[in-house]
Amino acid sequence: MIFFSQGSPHGRITPAEAREALVSCLDKLGPKKRVLALPPDFTRVHSQAGLLTEAAWEHYGRSLSDILPALGTHAPMTGEEIRRMFGEVPPGLFRVHDWRRGLASIGEVPAGLVRKFSGGRIDYPIPIQVARLVAEGRHDLILSVGQVVPHEVAGMAGHNKNLFIGAGGAETIHRTHFLGAACGMEAVMGRADSPVRRVLDHASDNFARGWPVVHVLTVVGRADDSGLVLRGLFIGDDGECFARAAALARRVNVALLDEPLRKVVVYLDPAEYKSTWLGNKSVYRTRLALADGGELVVLAPGVGRFGEDPVIDGLVRKYGYLGTSAVLDLVGREEDLRRNLSAAAHLIHGSSEGRFAITYCPGGLSRAEVEGVGFRYVSPDRAMKRYDPGSLREGYNTLPDGERVFFISNPGLGLWACREEFGGE
Repeated sequence: MIFFSQGSPHGRITPAEAREALVSCLDKLGPKKRVLALPPDFTRVHSQAGLLTEAAWEHYGRSLSDILPALGTHAPMTGEEIRRMFGEVPPGLFRVHDWRRGLASIGEVPAGLVRKFSGGRIDYPIPIQVARLVAEGRHDLILSVGQVVPHEVAGMAGHNKNLFIGAGGAETIHRTHFLGAACGMEAVMGRADSPVRRVLDHASDNFARGWPVVHVLTVVGRADDSGLVLRGLFIGDDGECFARAAALARRVNVALLDEPLRKVVVYLDPAEYKSTWLGNKSVYRTRLALADGGELVVLAPGVGRFGEDPVIDGLVRKYGYLGTSAVLDLVGREEDLRRNLSAAAHLIHGSSEGRFAITYCPGGLSRAEVEGVGFRYVSPDRAMKRYDPGSLREGYNTLPDGERVFFISNPGLGLWACREEFGGE
């Protein structure tokens, strides 16, 4: 059922209007004794989820007993990140999701269905594991708050991805990530219907039926003045709110270009991007727009590691960003990658497949480290002197010496693709 639905490609929902809409829906749901909020972490700081979670806390008071940021594999939020994102919400309400421990197994998507969803590319079952706090917390409302935006694994982020991947366990995350990578990002990103989404929907329909989940989904876009605005807000307890949000996100967050880009410069805000695991959004959100033989320059002053945890960081350092065929071959031969399929997927996600050069300019990794995983290296000081993110405007720029570049200030906000590569839409 849809409780609230508003959005358009050029609309604006103010923070006050968003709060009012959420509180109105919560009023209609009636009193609750024990509420769990499941928002994204700081990697979605622009999602408006912090403001909406704060509004839910103000509404429920002590009844909002737990807040579990949907970390997935990401590092836990710091106190400063919690304060910046969630405002006045007491820090003591926040719990830390551990994707390797504290899990409940609620079912398994059979290999036959995974084979069907993947067109025969993958032939393994996918166990569905979630945080015990979600599955066994005895809450009478689970408020799943999240942004719908193009995503490299599920096609579009949000909805039940928040439950089964954001608050999911290692096997679920490993196998869904590898499923998406094996099916090809080009065929997945920016699409509401994907092999991984079908797995998640099967889990919702068969293993989580009756859970008291209400989804609060946002669509955020860039305004003409370069600021970010809330374009859509959708609240409901079934798949319809996701369908509406994804349809709007496709119009708001997918930038279709008429010709391939020869040079793209992406800036990674150091407050948000501290690893290539996150920073490689610069790669896969632009790969459909980059020309063969082109170059992607990643300005990454805050990046100081590859993985978000030591295991995955070590695997990236060991194997590097090799592309699909090489990674599939390694998975067949190397036990450590078979045990960590999300890392294998990430090695595919971060590769250009040999089509274009990737030049990384990180503040906390050496030339040897960067070149060791298959990227080119330029120091961030040198790169940012030439490509000053404070001076470049979104989109096309011509530098004083005549070089033409396409600038993106935050790759997490969308997907850039050639119209022809994206199906001619």
